Amino acid sequence: MEGEKVTTLIQARITIPDKRTAFSGTTTAPLFAWPWEHYGNYKYLFYVALLAKYLYPTTTTEEGTEGSSWCLHILLLFLLRGLLYQLWSSYDYMFFLNRTRRISEEGIDFKQIDAEWNWDNFLILHAIVAVLAYWSFPSLTNLPLWDGRGIFCCLALHIGVSEPVYYWLHRLLHSPNLFTDYHWLHHSSKVSHPFTAGHATFLEHLVLCIVIGVPILGTVFIGYGSISILYSYVLLFDMLRCLGHSNVEVIPHHLFENIPLLRYLVYTPTYHNIHHMDMRTNFCLFMPVYDILGKTINTRYWDLHKEISSRKKTSAPGFVFLGHVVDIMAALHTPFVFRSFNSIPFSKKFFLFPFWPPTFLVMLAMWAKSKTFLVSFYNLRGRLHQTWVVPRFGFQYFLPFAADGINKQIEEAILRADRLGVKVISLAALNKNESLNGGGTLFINKHPDLKVRVAHGNTLTAAVILNEIPRDVNEVFLTGSTSKLGRAIALYLARRRVRVLMLTQSTERFLKIQKEAPEELQKFLVQVTKYQAAKQCKTWIIGKWTTPREQSWAPSGTHFHQFVVPPVIPFRRDCTFGKLAAMRLPEDVEGLGSCEYTMERGVVHACHAGGVVHFLEGWKHHEVGAIDVDQIDVVWKAALRHGLKPMQNFIVDKSCNWGISQ
Repeated sequence: MEGEKVTTLIQARITIPDKRTAFSGTTTAPLFAWPWEHYGNYKYLFYVALLAKYLYPTTTTEEGTEGSSWCLHILLLFLLRGLLYQLWSSYDYMFFLNRTRRISEEGIDFKQIDAEWNWDNFLILHAIVAVLAYWSFPSLTNLPLWDGRGIFCCLALHIGVSEPVYYWLHRLLHSPNLFTDYHWLHHSSKVSHPFTAGHATFLEHLVLCIVIGVPILGTVFIGYGSISILYSYVLLFDMLRCLGHSNVEVIPHHLFENIPLLRYLVYTPTYHNIHHMDMRTNFCLFMPVYDILGKTINTRYWDLHKEISSRKKTSAPGFVFLGHVVDIMAALHTPFVFRSFNSIPFSKKFFLFPFWPPTFLVMLAMWAKSKTFLVSFYNLRGRLHQTWVVPRFGFQYFLPFAADGINKQIEEAILRADRLGVKVISLAALNKNESLNGGGTLFINKHPDLKVRVAHGNTLTAAVILNEIPRDVNEVFLTGSTSKLGRAIALYLARRRVRVLMLTQSTERFLKIQKEAPEELQKFLVQVTKYQAAKQCKTWIIGKWTTPREQSWAPSGTHFHQFVVPPVIPFRRDCTFGKLAAMRLPEDVEGLGSCEYTMERGVVHACHAGGVVHFLEGWKHHEVGAIDVDQIDVVWKAALRHGLKPMQNFIVDKSCNWGISQ
C-alpha cells in the first residue's frame, strides 16, 4: 500500500536504528522532576488563587479591581492555551479525516498516554513565571490594548533572539550528558502528538520560558508592548508547537512550490517528526533556515513532505470491529474528544454533563447525514485492526422506522471493507440484533460473493460465559433463554448434564430449542415462567434486564453471570455480579491506547475477541445467524492458543473445556 511505501522510504532515507526505539535515562538529575509532580489535581489550586485574587478586589475598591486585572489575563491565557492544545489533540485523533496524511502509522499506546498525562505542567509554570513578571515589572499591568509597532518588534526579537537561542540550546540538549540526564524524556514518546510538546523536564521548560519571554518582555521594555501582542504571540507560539508535534501533515506541499521562500521560514509536522527519527538533524524552533545555516537540515525532508502530504491511500486493515454509539455520555468516550478519558474504562463523570447538550445536537446531525467512520486502531502481529463506528445511538436500534437506515449503514460498511480487502469484519452488540438483520444473515444472503468474512463473535461470547461457570455447578437459572446466546448456552450446558431453568413465556420457542438437544438430554432443559422458580438456584445467567424485585428472588450468595447490554445494576449486596463477557488481547498487541467502553485496558468484549480469533485462524466461513454449539469449544481453544486470556477469576482446564473456580 502507498502508506507502507512512505513509511519504508522514511526508514530507508534516514539512517538511524529503528525509529520506534524507546529511550531511557536518569530521572535523578537536578531540576528533572516537576515541583508539583505528586500533587495530582491539587496543582490547579494555583489558578483558584489567581481567580480569588481577581475577584476579591471587586468587593473593595475600583483601584484594586484594576490592579488585579493581570490575574484575569493569566487565567484566560491558560484556558485558551489549554483549549488550543485540546482542539489540536482532537484533530490528531480524527482518523476519519486525516488517516491518509498521518506521518507515523503506529498508534499511541497506554504507556505513552500515561507518560504524557501531565503534559500541561508547563502551562502552570508559565503562569507562575507570569505572576513573578507582573510583580517584578509593575508596568506590565498598564499595557494598552493595541500597539501596531509591537508586531514588528516582537517578530524581530523572535527571529533574532528566540530562534537562534533555542536552536543552539536544543543542539546542546542532544549532547550525550544532557540527553541522558534530561532530553531523553521528550524523545521517549514513540508517536508525536500535540501533548508531546509538553512532555519534557522541568529544566527544559524553564529554558523555554526564556525563549518565549524574550520577545514579549523585550517588546514591552522598548515601549511597544500591548495586551494584543501578548495574547497573539503566546497563542501563535503554542499553535506552532502543536503543529510541529502533530502526527498529521496539514501543510500542502504545493504551498511551498508556489512560495519557495516559505519552506525556510516555517517548519511542518513532517519536519519535526524527522527530528524524532533522526536526532542529528532538524533542531530549529519553527524556522528551518537555522538548520540550513547550522548545516543540520535533513536533506530528504522536501521529498518526504511531498510524498506524505500528497498521499491518497493508507494501509488497509485486516480486521474491523464494527461498533455503534451506546448513548450520549458514552459518545464522549472517544479519543478525539478526551484522550485521557478514553484511555480509562468508561464511567459517568461530573465534568461530562456540560457536554450533553452539544453532543445531543451532534447526534441529531449524525442521524441526518453521516456514515460509518474510523475511531481507533491497534496492530497485532503485523496486521492492522480497526474499530469503525456506525453513527447511530443505542436507543435508535429500538425505533422500528430506523431499522432500514441502520441496516443500510452496516451494509455499506461491509461492502467498503470488502473493497478494501479486509479479511474479517465483526459486528458488535446491536449491529447483529436478531430482529434487525438476523445476526448478520441479511447481508450474507444479499451479497453471497463477499470476500470479507462477517462474524458476530457470539460463539466466543458463549464460550467465555460457559467457562466462567464452576465445574461443580449442576443447576443454573437462565433468562433471555431463547435468544441466540441463551439457546447456545442452554444446549451446551445440557450436554454437560447441567439442569437449565429456562425463563420464557413462549412454550413454542422453548420446545423448539429443547428438540435440538439429544433425546436423552432434553430432560435437563426445563421451562419456567417466573423468577420464583429460581429461589433455590445460586447460579443465574442473565440475558435480559433484571429489576430489583426480580433479583430479590435469588438466594443469598448467588452469582449473576450476564450477557445483557447494558449490564444489570447490582442491587443485591449479598450476591456477586460478573461483568460482561470479555477477553484480554494478546500481550504482543501494539499501539493500543483506547478502552472499549467499560472494559479495562487491553480488554475487549468477547464478540470483538471472537472476530480477532476468526481473523487469526484464517477461517473462511461466515459466523452469522444461530450459534453452532459444536464450535464453542473449538473457538475457545483457538482463543487461548492465540494468547487471548479470559478475565474472570478462574483457572482454565483445557482438557475438559471448563473453568474451574478458585
